[in-house]
Amino acid sequence: MNTEITERQQEIINVSLALITESGIQSLTIKNLAKRIGFAESAIYRHYENKIQILLAILDFFKRNTEQLFSNQLNSNENSIIKIEKLFANHFRKFTNTPSLVVVIFSEEIFRNERELCTKVAEIMNLNMESLTTIIKDGQQKGEIRNDIEATHLAIMILGSLRMFVKQWSMTDYKFDLIAKGAELINSVKMLLQKQN
Repeated sequence: MNTEITERQQEIINVSLALITESGIQSLTIKNLAKRIGFAESAIYRHYENKIQILLAILDFFKRNTEQLFSNQLNSNENSIIKIEKLFANHFRKFTNTPSLVVVIFSEEIFRNERELCTKVAEIMNLNMESLTTIIKDGQQKGEIRNDIEATHLAIMILGSLRMFVKQWSMTDYKFDLIAKGAELINSVKMLLQKQN
């Protein structure tokens, strides 16, 4: 399957994210999109069949970005705890630059009746979980990360805290500095991961 997107499709994704940032996910309609971009609704339908296809394209866009972030760390020769620190910091930067991604990614309750969207979100979560577990296991083998807690459990704790923290930021209308406060959370996560004496 061809995952390359056209310039026009990228424009539709960008404008969709802007609409979601301004007025929430419910404001993403073909009519609002066409009005914002300045062309007929039929022109949108040439690129995406419906709103669900646009949301899937946004999730794919995030998935590609996330895969790149994890891939960079998986292939790095740095200490495992530093890899995890960089993953967190990069996610916080990504969300700060594009807060509407948070709205889309953490909208499982809205997606519940949309099988394709639920499947895509689950796919992203599973990939993240697998990659993070790989980094943790590697760190445990090298003696960089505590091994008295199962790697998958540590991965769940880390991803869960990342998710809760970003969700809290979004629910408070982005009132606090995600990158600065995120650095404090990262320090706590590092303490959790370090080998116990």
